[in-house]
Formats: sequence, structure tokens, C-alpha cells
Amino acid sequence: MGGIATTFAMLITGRLLLGVGVGLCIHASPLYLSEMAPAQQRGMLNILFQLMITIGILSASLTNYWTSRFLGGWGWRVGLGMGAVPGSVIALGSLAIPDTPISLLSRGETELARATLSQIRGIGPDDVRQEFDDLAAACEESKAVANPWWELLFTGKYKPQLTFALGVPFFQQLTGINVIMFYAPVLFKTVGFRNDASLMSSVITGLVNVFSTFVAVVTADKVGRRALFLQGGTQMIISQILVGTFIGLQFGLSGTGAISEQYAMCIVLFVCVYVAGFAWSWGPMGWLIPSEVYPLAVRSQAQSITVAVNMCFTAFIGQVFLTLLCHLRFGLFYFFGAWLLLMTIFIAVLLPETKCVPLEEVSHVFRKHWFWRKYVVDTSAEARGAEMRKRIALEMS
Repeated sequence: MGGIATTFAMLITGRLLLGVGVGLCIHASPLYLSEMAPAQQRGMLNILFQLMITIGILSASLTNYWTSRFLGGWGWRVGLGMGAVPGSVIALGSLAIPDTPISLLSRGETELARATLSQIRGIGPDDVRQEFDDLAAACEESKAVANPWWELLFTGKYKPQLTFALGVPFFQQLTGINVIMFYAPVLFKTVGFRNDASLMSSVITGLVNVFSTFVAVVTADKVGRRALFLQGGTQMIISQILVGTFIGLQFGLSGTGAISEQYAMCIVLFVCVYVAGFAWSWGPMGWLIPSEVYPLAVRSQAQSITVAVNMCFTAFIGQVFLTLLCHLRFGLFYFFGAWLLLMTIFIAVLLPETKCVPLEEVSHVFRKHWFWRKYVVDTSAEARGAEMRKRIALEMS
């Protein structure tokens, strides 16, 4: 609809429909991947979701660069219309993928859930018995929660999960990454690049984004989530300070002046360093961590909150960026650097390591954390859960 729009109303309607579709996909994809993946490979497989996002961003940048050069005033139609291609792939592909075992169990399809788990693990039904029993026990425990929204938001029982459902997507957008990705052509044109050169610079940042995400794919299940968060956060802080300093030295408080080619290339270099830091930390981890810390009882509801917060702050930061740039000038990069410092401390203090921990056992990690242990379910509830697992295992055997 956006590509063939003849009125402003058609264009906005197309964008709204696109937004709804993207929101649904972003809600479902991380949860689906987390529930399907074995614990030892959950990080790698879930980060492939972020990798596909980065490839999509790069493809959009290449499309915009190409259409701006050869298609004149019709380029924007091609760019919007090509969004139908991945949308069609997703729609058709969703018809071929199976439901997750935990989803089947929650609907009472026990044997199909067992067969699906055996199929996706590539081993016999007897070999997945322990994992299946854990899933069945988690499903039974979740049925005891009559009102998941109330339990999540108002009882305090899931305070750690709610903190990360709100905090991670909020902080992810305050890294400033979408400012760089949305406005890279404007930013690079401001510091001295020509029209087509600024578009090419956004292509370069897109390439850095893609290849750096591979680092997270390879290392997330080896070095852990916390290490990537802390290293990437530190790298982004330094990059933001350096970019702000370079721009400040050249343009000053007035925001006017010229910039040399050497300074412009330094700015592009440190922007790429910043993008690389994001691509192996807050980019993939911003989706992975929320999807793996939620217990089954409130998993869908908490993921809805995560997506809503992410999308709202994406829109908000995108709308206010140019205004902030006009008022803060080079100080805008210090602004995002300060937020990066705050969120790095947030991760260092509050996030436990969830590397290779089965989804059904993540709550145990919070019970051992120095801060969260006073907010999670008490040991008596844990004992009841263990007893329930034993009972279900006996019934299934």
C-alpha cells in the first residue's frame, strides 16, 4: 500500500499496517526461538534473529542508495514496496514451522508435544524424557496463575522479570543506535559528506552492524551475556565521547563551521566502532535477555511489554532527535554516553548470567542473585515445584 500510495492517507495506512505486522513478528520471534532452542545453543539461535534484522537494515540502506541515484522521484515507492518481499516470506514460512513443545503442552496436546521435542532435538523420545518432564512441570505450574497480567504487574512476584521487561528495551533505545541508523545520511552530510557519500556512509555502518552481529552469534553461549553487555557498553561510551569531542572541536557551541576530510573520516570510524559495540551487546542481547528470563506463566505478557516499550521509545527518540541535535549539538553524543554509562552499571549490578541455563530453571538463577533473591518466590514454592515435577514424571513414565 505504501509503494502505490496516491494520497497521504494511503501512505499512513500502509505504515500503520506495517507497524502492526512488525510488532507481532518482534513479539513472537524471540519467544519462539527461545522455546525451540536447546539451552546450550539458545543464545546463538536467538541472536540469528537480530542478525536478520541487521541484514534487513543493510538491504534497506542499499535500496535507498540505489533508488536515490537511478530512480529519481520514484525511488521512495520502490523502497516502500520492497517491504512486501520479506513480509511474504514470513507469512508463507509461518505455515511450515511447527508449534513449540511448551505451546502444545499448554493446549493439552501431550503426545504431539513429545514428538515435536524429539524431532527438533534429533533424538529419540526416551532421550528427551527429562527435558519433557521439566516442560510439563513448568506448564502445570503456569496453569496455577489465573490472571497473568495481575501477577506480573501488581503482586511483586515477578519483580525481576518486570524490571528487565521494562528496563532492557528502554535502555536499548537510549543507546542512540536508531538515531545513528535512521539519520546516518543526515549526520554524515552535516559533518561534510556529499549527498550520495552520506548515503554510502550509512551503508558502511550497516555492513559493520551485520558483521559485528556475527561476533555475538559465535560468543554469546561461550563468554556469556554479561560479558558482551559490559564490553559493548564500554566501547559505545568511549565512541560517543570521541565522536562528540571531534564534532565539538570543529563546530563549537555555535554549530557552524567547516570540517576537514580527516576529521570526517575519524567521525565515521568511531561511529562504526560504536555500531560494532552495539551489534554484539545491546542489539542482540536486548532481545535475547527478555525472551529467556520470563517464566512460562507470564512469558507472553512480559514479552508484550518489552515490545511495546521498545517500539514506543524507538518512535520517541526518532521524533525528538533532530530537536535535540539543534539544541545540544555535539553535546547530544555526551547525552547518549551518559545513558550508556547508567545502563552499563544497571547490567553490572542487576543482571545474573543466564548462559546455557534452561528456560524452566532461570528463576533459580534469580533466587541465587544477591539482590533479586529477596523478591523471588520463596523456597517453599520451589519445593512445591520440585515435588510437582516428580509427580508429573511418575505419571508420564
